[in-house]
Order: sequence, then structure tokens, then C-alpha cells
Amino acid sequence: MKTSNRIPTRFLSAERAAELVAGKGFAHCLAGMAEYIRQDFLRWNDFEKTARVANHSDDGVIELMPISDDSLYSFKYVNGHPKNHRFGLSTVMAFGVLADVDTGAPTLVSELTLTTALRTAATSAVAARALARPDSKRMALIGNGAQSEFQALAFHHLLGITEFHLFDVDAAATDKLMRNLERMGLSAKRFGSTRDAVKGCDIVTTVTADKSNATILTPDMIEPGMHINGVGGDCPGKTELHADVLRMGRVFCEFEPQSRVEGDMQQMPADFAVTELWNVLAGTVPGRQAADEVTVFDSVGFALEDFSALRFMRDLAIELGVEEEISLIPDLADPKNLFGSVPVSAAPHAAVRELQAA
Repeated sequence: MKTSNRIPTRFLSAERAAELVAGKGFAHCLAGMAEYIRQDFLRWNDFEKTARVANHSDDGVIELMPISDDSLYSFKYVNGHPKNHRFGLSTVMAFGVLADVDTGAPTLVSELTLTTALRTAATSAVAARALARPDSKRMALIGNGAQSEFQALAFHHLLGITEFHLFDVDAAATDKLMRNLERMGLSAKRFGSTRDAVKGCDIVTTVTADKSNATILTPDMIEPGMHINGVGGDCPGKTELHADVLRMGRVFCEFEPQSRVEGDMQQMPADFAVTELWNVLAGTVPGRQAADEVTVFDSVGFALEDFSALRFMRDLAIELGVEEEISLIPDLADPKNLFGSVPVSAAPHAAVRELQAA
């Protein structure tokens, strides 16, 4: 009798992931994902870490982001192509895998486009809880594209931000964000420039998509006590902050070897002082030290956040009874006989005979 060695691989499609998020609600998902991220950052030294592997072109970048601890391995495939709207495609598209370290068996294959948007916003909130003033109420959102709603919701639900100042060079993007925030019951006001939008704000989030060395924020825009959440500068040759903004306060990042190459700190010399966020979360390095201190989170996105997000979505799927699976690995009665998994006939298939005759 054949013994089944089938490996079940849970599958989360884009549609199913959206249903899970809608079922639990944005507030629950952002809070849950933020907690998974915080807990994994507290286990920082348990992980085998590496900077992501990137292939760059004139129009964008495609990246692989691997990481593992002693039981789970994960990777994310993700792109960043700012001009994709020309083809009706998202700027960022992603999928990822969780696998068992002991056997290498893939246990989850999941979309990560929606999940990446959630995890990026959740990570921003985790950092801001340690670095922004605790009484912060007003945030500027510079760049109103696909990530902007998630940032607004994370800061509203996890930090209590109640007022949003919006600016984008694309007025249609701001129109879209205004509609979506109004639908979610959030207060927002649009402005005609970055300078006007950031004035009087406690937190400034920059999340622009253009692949260029831009200076979205300049030192004269920065006010005492501001927390700057720099999200858009995330690959070589792509920045948002004037170098002197980084000199105005302490700078925090995710994984220093990656951030120095990809973040806004790529503009700075090798000895420029930065602090990895996990140190602050673990209490080994202080976060904000004074109400008038300027803090900068130079966020580029790190594989550990995707590891956390995949675990959260897997656990949410289990909780809600989503049991969809795909077959990635051959079901072999004899694990040494892969050849035997292919039906072989002595007589060639009709299509093969036609090719041979031709």
C-alpha cells in the first residue's frame, strides 16, 4: 500500500488575505502585526540576518528578502517600480514563503502586497511609540500613494493621531487619500506644499515613490520635537531627506548594514552614528530623551518584519478556519524515487510522434 508523504502547504491568495483583514478589521490587524514585529525584534539575536538581494533596472528594483531563526525560514519577493501605473499595475507587488528549518518543507505561501503595506505601517508605529512624543496628535503625510492609508490608520489606532496634513505632487493621489480617510472617519486637510503640510506637526511621514535622490524635507522645515518617519527612501540612489536633516537629531534604523546602503543615511559617512531599533525596544539604548529632541526613523523595510507579518497572517488564517492548500512538493511513496512520480509510457504521446515525424 502506498504511503502518502504529501506536504501540505497553506496558501493565502490576495483575495483571501483581503477577506481576513476585512473580517478582523484594520485596527486588530495593525495592532496584532505590530506586536508580532515587536516581539521578534526583541529576539533580534536569534535570527540569521542578511541584507536583501536586489536587482536594479532603470525603472525599478526586484528584491529577495530572506531570514530565519532556528525553526522557521522566510523570504519575500518584492518589486518597486514607480512608473507601474502606466501599465495598470501596483508600484509594489510581493509574495512570500514560510518554511520549516528542520526539513525545508514550505508550510505557507502567501501574497505579500497587502501584507507588506500593513507590516510597513505597523513597523512605523512600533518605532514611533518609542521615538515620537507621547502626546503627538498631528501627522503630515508627504506622498499620498498606496501606502498612505495604512500609515494613517496605524498612527491613528496605535498612537492616537487624530489630525492628518496631506501633500502630494499628484493631486489625484491626495484626492484618493482624502476620500479613503473620510470613509474611515479620519480628519484630514490637504496642503499645497510640503512646507505648509509639515508646519505644526508632531510627526512627519515621508512615503514617496520616485526612484531618485530627492530632498522632500529640508532642515528649515524641521521643528523642535518632531519625529520623522522616513519610509520612501529604500534603495541605492533613492532618498527623501536632506543630509542636514539627519544631522539634526538621533537617527534610528532597522538593520544597519542594509540601511547604510539603501536608506537616507546612504548620504552620510561610514562613521555617522545610527542606532538599530531593536536596541531601543529591548531597553539597552534610550529612545526619545527630551520633548524638543528631533528623532529620525530611517525605514527601508527589513526581512524580519516580513517574517513577523507572515506568522501573523498564518495564525489569523488558522484562527478563522482558512484551510486552502496548494501542492508544491511531489507526493512520493519512495522519497528517493523522484523519477517514479512522472507517468512514463513505452509508447510516445501522439503530440511527440507528430514532432518526431516533422
